[in-house]
Amino acid sequence: MSSKWSSVVDIEFMQQAINLAKLGRYTTTPNPNVGCVLVNDNQVVGQGYHQKAGLGHAEVNALAQAGELAQGATAYVTLEPCSHFGRTPPCAQGLIDAGVARVVIAMVDPNPQVAGRGIKMLEAAGVSVTSNVLEAQARALNPGFLSRMERKRPFVQVKLGSTLDGCTALSHGQSQWITSADSRVDVQAFRAQSCAILTGSNTVLADNPSLNLRWDELGKVKSSITEQQLRQPIRIVLDSKNRVKPSHKMISIESSILLVRRTQDALSWPSHVEQLVIPGQGAIDLTQLMSVLAKRDINLVWVEAGQTLSGGLLEANLVDEIIIYQAPKLMGSNNKGLFSMPSVQGIEQLVDLTIKDLRMVGQDIRVIASPQRKQS
Repeated sequence: MSSKWSSVVDIEFMQQAINLAKLGRYTTTPNPNVGCVLVNDNQVVGQGYHQKAGLGHAEVNALAQAGELAQGATAYVTLEPCSHFGRTPPCAQGLIDAGVARVVIAMVDPNPQVAGRGIKMLEAAGVSVTSNVLEAQARALNPGFLSRMERKRPFVQVKLGSTLDGCTALSHGQSQWITSADSRVDVQAFRAQSCAILTGSNTVLADNPSLNLRWDELGKVKSSITEQQLRQPIRIVLDSKNRVKPSHKMISIESSILLVRRTQDALSWPSHVEQLVIPGQGAIDLTQLMSVLAKRDINLVWVEAGQTLSGGLLEANLVDEIIIYQAPKLMGSNNKGLFSMPSVQGIEQLVDLTIKDLRMVGQDIRVIASPQRKQS
């Protein structure tokens, strides 16, 4: 029988499972980060986390470690065990076959293929189930996966670098480098957790960036993964006027690129470059684009763009987090700001933000904030 009551012991072991799940944050996409701890007689007998799509899920890895000690044990899992055959067999059945007596779940899986079916499978086999233990912490593990499942669009993070007076580039477009090398290393860690890096053709033309992950600049991330495990996010460029050419720097790097356009061109592109056509006039519909990306199993989009695209995403109510690195510098007036969007006519029209994190990164200030949702 399922219940929502939990003890201090349950919370302690679930926290261990959450910490395990975090180990997969650079490698699991498009799958969620999941951790599992098996406890028998108040002793951990097995633990595991999901490392990569197609490999064993957290429960499978924990059961393999526990062996016969899984019989009669309690399993602490950060996400409801799956109930369907995907690339791997259903984990709910694996727990049943191993003789696990009780399963404590942090949150129900919003994936329609699961969505409570795993719990029902366990209960039908006589396994006791306790749910919603440290649910908020478990949800924080997978903002992108949950967004794709629940809202049918990726979780969107907009990164900006500015001076202390809010300038991101000189009036003629130059912006490299306002912020410090420490901030650039920090950005690489965020990139490593994303599924896609989104920019606009204006940024490509102005800065000619690579927009890839660079092992030498990954800092602390290198203690979590090997160079062989390094996963390059897909690089997406909004290019409605077909201004990006094969000669641009990012094209020479062999990892997936998606050029989002109104029409295809007839140029010769390498095999890692795809042209995605979204018909229409004027600016590309950002809401439609996010829907398309979700259908391609993209959970988390990291945006590195200028004020036009950043402002467009904010106006479209598509920004979940804003990450701003502010350098201890002043640029003065008449330079480019953070967001290009209509000026408000009254204080009541200001975009309100919730500050989620504020810290120093080297000599820069890093602010992570969430815009309050506009009512549609």
